[in-house]
Amino acid sequence: MTKAIMQLDTLTCPSCMTKIQKALEKQPGVQTVKVLFNASKVKVDFDDAATTAETLAGVVTELGYAVKQIKVKAEKVAIS
Repeated sequence: MTKAIMQLDTLTCPSCMTKIQKALEKQPGVQTVKVLFNASKVKVDFDDAATTAETLAGVVTELGYAVKQIKVKAEKVAIS
């Protein structure tokens, strides 16, 4: 599982938050989406075998929002 944190230019209304969340939840491999309205951030947990952070940022951009920065963290998986 991989986590992407996208810093957006600004979110101007709560309906923008819902629009972004619904669009990202429809993407293949996306597990959870959390949009932080006041911080203008989007946190997405996704399967990196199914999609990429850049693809998810592209979805947000296509909705009309500017993605200023993307941070990606891969979770470590213990193998027994």
